[in-house]
Amino acid sequence: MEDVVHQAAQVREGKTTATDLVEAALARVARHNPDLNAFVVVDEALARREAARVDLAVKQGRDPGPLAGVPFGVKDMDACAGLPLSHGSRLGKGLPPVERDSVHVGRLRAAGAVPIGVTAVPEFGAISWTRSKAWGVTRNPWNLERTPGGSSGGSAAAVAAGLVPFATAGDGGGSTRIPAAYTGLVGHKPSFGRIPREGATTSQTAVWGALVTTVRDAARHLDVAAGPDDCDRTSLPPAGVRYEEAIESLDVRGLRCMWSPDLGFATVDPEVRRLCEQTANKLIDTAELSRCEVPLALDDLFHAWSNSSAIDVWLHLEHGDWPDRAEDFGSNIRQGLEATSTIPLPWYTKVLRSRTALEREVGEIFAGTDVLLTPTTAIPAHIAEGPPPAEIDGQAIHPAMAVPFTMLANLCWNPAVSVPAGMTADGMPVGLQIMTRRHADDIALRLARIVEQTSPWPRTARGY
Repeated sequence: MEDVVHQAAQVREGKTTATDLVEAALARVARHNPDLNAFVVVDEALARREAARVDLAVKQGRDPGPLAGVPFGVKDMDACAGLPLSHGSRLGKGLPPVERDSVHVGRLRAAGAVPIGVTAVPEFGAISWTRSKAWGVTRNPWNLERTPGGSSGGSAAAVAAGLVPFATAGDGGGSTRIPAAYTGLVGHKPSFGRIPREGATTSQTAVWGALVTTVRDAARHLDVAAGPDDCDRTSLPPAGVRYEEAIESLDVRGLRCMWSPDLGFATVDPEVRRLCEQTANKLIDTAELSRCEVPLALDDLFHAWSNSSAIDVWLHLEHGDWPDRAEDFGSNIRQGLEATSTIPLPWYTKVLRSRTALEREVGEIFAGTDVLLTPTTAIPAHIAEGPPPAEIDGQAIHPAMAVPFTMLANLCWNPAVSVPAGMTADGMPVGLQIMTRRHADDIALRLARIVEQTSPWPRTARGY
């Protein structure tokens, strides 16, 4: 399967048709999705209508856009007109298709991309592996016994198996980068506000994104999706950057770079640490970055993140959903709702104060450095059904500490990208996280491109 940029070029130049690309994608989905459970809904009729629209534009001499005819999957938390939206929950399963695109999906469709279906998520995107009462277990194409991560696990499985060249993702605590690391993909979490996100998000941690196989595709996606919209008061003004050009030409020599294997608190699988440190050192040397040797010592981020994000689940609920339909919720969501249903407002002010203190601390870190490199996850992909392991290398951990690194960028609004850093001895991908100061998405993507050029990775899982 060719990447996004190549497929779009072939359609725009008349060398293939959107219809041909969509039919090939639908055939791959029919062949492999029963094993993966990457797509929970496929709408062949919608996909064919959209493909025909793109082909008509080309026939009439009009440019359909920079994503012309490229089939894609839509994460089941991102609205796509004509497709249903369940948020991975029994509460939403079976509801009619939504009538409006999110700003994110609308921009992708306006650029010529063709949605073919909805990709799986855990309930309300709240855990780091993809399993729900509504849709079952989603599996990793590198090893069907392992998870593709979460919450954008269906999107990751679909792209890593070559069913589609890209799929939408969303990241409120690592939900783009964790699946990217577990499945050998590129997962970019933009600066908060870079891509508009309409609707209430009280924690202000979540951003839209995409899972792709190349850094060029990530840059193309951001060029299409970024930019302000009045529906989102936090959306950023235009960056004044064309990311697809920046990944090839931006001068990053001399930027100050810190490598941290643990952020000062995490326990990391030795093989993951070794692979990531090797890739980090190679990037620092190749890009001619300046090393910052000051050790990093942050506090455990999980409580700051989980407390900030707890209220977001409540925003998905309607009157009577809780506790009247308690049995429809999975155990993780049910326990969270029980724990937070009587929390007073003064308690929440403590959460905000702790987050403000973290933001100040991270601001001070980036006053002295431009780039922070870490593993993306502490472990390779665990069993598909979950939960994550309760120990790493014989040391007991909280299960959330399988993914301790990604939450920082969400809490403090920094851009971060996960790129493949190698394979474990048993053949599972590992990801390196590149995090930069706020708004410097161009630097994060440029460094990801240098990793790709010097340490190339397989674009899809073996056998797909």
